[in-house]
Amino acid sequence: MADKPATGGKRFFKLASMTASVATRYATSKLKSAFLEGDEAESERSKLHEVNGAKIVETLGELKGAVMKVGQMASITKDVLPKEIGDALSALQKEAPPMSFDIIAQQIESELGAHPFHLFSRFEEKPFASASIGQVHRATTDDGREVVVKIQYPGVDGAVDSDLRHLKYTILASGLIKVSKKDFDAVITEVKARLHEELDYTNEAENVRYFRKLYGNDPNVVLPDVVGERSSQRVLTLTYEPGDSLMDLDELGYTQVERNRLGYALFRAMARQLFEFEAIHADPNPANFGMRKDGKVVIYDFGCVKRVNADIGVAYRDIIQAALTDQWDDVEDALRRLGVRNLEGGQPPFDFYEKWRDIFSAPFLSDGPFDFANSRVHKNVLKHVPEFLANHLTAFKPSSEMVFIDRVVAGHYGNLCKIGCNAEFGPLLKEYAGFVEPS
Repeated sequence: MADKPATGGKRFFKLASMTASVATRYATSKLKSAFLEGDEAESERSKLHEVNGAKIVETLGELKGAVMKVGQMASITKDVLPKEIGDALSALQKEAPPMSFDIIAQQIESELGAHPFHLFSRFEEKPFASASIGQVHRATTDDGREVVVKIQYPGVDGAVDSDLRHLKYTILASGLIKVSKKDFDAVITEVKARLHEELDYTNEAENVRYFRKLYGNDPNVVLPDVVGERSSQRVLTLTYEPGDSLMDLDELGYTQVERNRLGYALFRAMARQLFEFEAIHADPNPANFGMRKDGKVVIYDFGCVKRVNADIGVAYRDIIQAALTDQWDDVEDALRRLGVRNLEGGQPPFDFYEKWRDIFSAPFLSDGPFDFANSRVHKNVLKHVPEFLANHLTAFKPSSEMVFIDRVVAGHYGNLCKIGCNAEFGPLLKEYAGFVEPS
């Protein structure tokens, strides 16, 4: 069992120490690399990324909270990070060491006024799951309902702003991201807003109720229900909805037909959120989804929900329509509306857009079903990243409105690969994106 996460000055010191050590190593390496060439220089960079990646992951995992959550977000794009750092960040997707039961019981009593043994007819001391900002315990209510109780770690909600400030300094010191301070600050502000929402479990309860209404009688999506009388700002009790982990489908003997149905159901559920609901479940961590052999997908953890601005939704539809019909002027226009074009960084040639369209559209333009288990989309992205960084990086900038949309798209591409579905998604994408065949 892990100790209670550090708070206050101790937390500040740990993050400041991590920031200083990462910055010092990169500065020292930069000087040293000036006297190295070829393989020696590359070996030096590799060792540096490995050491710094390990230090960052160790610190974020220990502190949990906002910084660990951001590390998990970054790990989704591991293929475009230095391999050593990407591999290290992947460890943050695994379950965090749980808090001791005494700490959890104290938090529940502080929030709900009584020990969990008095609030539930059964409450399991051993956690069912543990994550970056809280952990989950199985329980049974007095009226016999099987539930899960999500308890926030003490102190993590008061450290968001300080955590992100230090994490921002660490990222800038690493030199891995080269963007303007204004654009980077806008992204950090967006991440901070979502994290503050995620740390308010009353907000998550409302999100669950909202999405239950949106999905209505959708036969392929299952959501838990809120047990309001056993919930508060830092404790959330939901009905227990069983589902198999994406990582266990091989072991559990899922057939290809079952995998295909699940992949289709997951893709359709996410498409409805972006194009129909204009509100997305913005944490695609595989642990937040349960699979059932009857084709139903269970969605957990609605703490991070991004309401999609209507103009952004329209621009996203437009870029799909334009890219699929080779309308490159319209692609350029949509990219500007999405806020990802840096107009001071030059105009990329249209064949650049065509190249990336061909890569990203592979699952939707293939002849027949697309085999996600053997997909090479992420490998093709990685193959072309060096050319992008060398020739077109300054033409683009991060968009605060797109941070969580991009997180969802990249994350669920990975989830479809883990499911191993072999299905045809082109018609479904065109349906939800309002695609109109050119005349």
